[in-house]
Amino acid sequence: MPLASSAPAASTRKRAVNLTLSEGLVAQAKTYTNNLSATMEDLLTTYVVQQQQARVSRQQLADAAANDWNALHAAVGSFADDHSTL
Repeated sequence: MPLASSAPAASTRKRAVNLTLSEGLVAQAKTYTNNLSATMEDLLTTYVVQQQQARVSRQQLADAAANDWNALHAAVGSFADDHSTL
């Protein structure tokens, strides 16, 4: 799964969206930035990249566990192999 770049492309199309944010938080944020939209986009981009990386990491762990289990099964077989229900 490809990861999104950490910075949006310059030609990325923008559209207005509605967000519901705490008035106090918005007021505080505006003391640190004069472009709240750009700040939110940067933060959201970082969040999305982190979530994608976390998903890839979880998948790699699951793949490693499955590979280890398959190797164990190939080496010693299954406990159920010795117990036929027939």
